[in-house]
Amino acid sequence: MADDVTPLASLSLTHVYYNPTDPISMLCAFLSLLPQALCVVYVTLAWSTREAEVLLMFAGQLACEAVNFVLKRLIKEERPRLPGAGGGGEAIAVGKGYGMPSSHAQFAAFWAVALSLFLLVRHRPLGAARVTTAEAARKGGEGSDGAYPEGRLAAVNASVEAHSRSHWTLAERAVVSAAALVVAAAVAWSRVYLGYHTARQVVAGSVAGAGCAAAWFAVTYLMRETGALAWALELPVARWLRVRDLVVVEDPCQAGWERWELRRRAALEEERARLREREKKGQ
Repeated sequence: MADDVTPLASLSLTHVYYNPTDPISMLCAFLSLLPQALCVVYVTLAWSTREAEVLLMFAGQLACEAVNFVLKRLIKEERPRLPGAGGGGEAIAVGKGYGMPSSHAQFAAFWAVALSLFLLVRHRPLGAARVTTAEAARKGGEGSDGAYPEGRLAAVNASVEAHSRSHWTLAERAVVSAAALVVAAAVAWSRVYLGYHTARQVVAGSVAGAGCAAAWFAVTYLMRETGALAWALELPVARWLRVRDLVVVEDPCQAGWERWELRRRAALEEERARLREREKKGQ
């Protein structure tokens, strides 16, 4: 009767082997979950922003995964075998399927390069209502509705006001891009450290991911230049889903902020007008 019991299987999508006595190994295990976390981020951003650029990047990411699926089955290179990984002293391969190229390295490289290309090449914020530090300092507390009265914390007020009215600079976008590339490199290194791949396999994955990102950037560039994206945004399904294409010229941190500021200031002006009216009636 016991022979009829079906053995349980592990969901390898989120199952990561690591050495529990090694803190670095545990860190690498968490890094290996980055692709799953990024998929959650993609879906969340796509649903909450309805931005065409986010949808296009996610589509490219899935296409990159499809390329990895094909490459693995064409190359058919096995994963490295680790001595003692099987618990009985025998050398076994950690993980399932083929190892060349590393899907984790390819996924992370695509994300990092695609994000960098967007931030450094495609993203061109327009209409920034910039306020210089000198302007804000001259206004004292006026810029933030008296949050910091003139003469007290004027420099802090000036800095806050200048930052709230400015888009990301090219230097800031370069820092974010560099951070993404470092994270992608860390993910690739973690796969070697955990024994899931050889260094050659993660290098191949990283190169494939970067190549896919560059190719997809060219495809989306042609979609924009030929009007294909504009045509797609006019389709009934796109309009029903309220898909938009603003993030290319609108700073991610500024989106909605300026509209909110206008409404907030209008509400404050209305409140001040009512108070002034009450004061006149009281006199």
